[in-house]
Amino acid sequence: MKKLSSIQRAFLLFISGAFRITSTAALQTILSIPPLHMQLQFEARFTSIYRLRISLPSNITDIQPQDLETKATGWSLHLSEHLQPNEILLEDGEANIAQKDIIDIFTDGSKIEHGVGAAFCVLTNDIWAYQWSAKLNDNNTVFQVELTALHEAVKHVSHLQNHNTFKIHVDNRASIMASSNSKSTNQTDMNIFKILLTNPRIKVS
Repeated sequence: MKKLSSIQRAFLLFISGAFRITSTAALQTILSIPPLHMQLQFEARFTSIYRLRISLPSNITDIQPQDLETKATGWSLHLSEHLQPNEILLEDGEANIAQKDIIDIFTDGSKIEHGVGAAFCVLTNDIWAYQWSAKLNDNNTVFQVELTALHEAVKHVSHLQNHNTFKIHVDNRASIMASSNSKSTNQTDMNIFKILLTNPRIKVS
């Protein structure tokens, strides 16, 4: 990766005319040119799928970074629609496991050198009732995997035929703020907001 980056850097500097102290990542972002190692990964996957007809591993949820950053077009929500004040809790709060009328869901997303993953689990009366996990694309960001975990959790809970209150515990404030913003143009944020809007018994903390 370092060798490819050093080769690409010379061309990025020449194209942009930027100072030599400008970081390679900044040049790639400004010029909308992906790193060479990422471009090679794309070409390898494209060749595997479309030319060699090799299917992707079943343990990988093929969510590309751009899939989670899809921009919603047009106003899909009325300006008067908003979440109830008690649906989004931004202070640090412990699980209400002792209260039998509340079902706790814990979400998490992480990115380490061994891979990228998202998960959530459901606790009912201190019993591990359900879990979901997926390995994502290595290029997904921590914010994207945290948002994916929250999205999957609210989708799962919204389909449960249960009159209990569901409290989803998220350890990423940014994903909570993004998904509770009615003016967000991110499609994933908008999907989460719509589910929360129509399911007031789902609370995010």
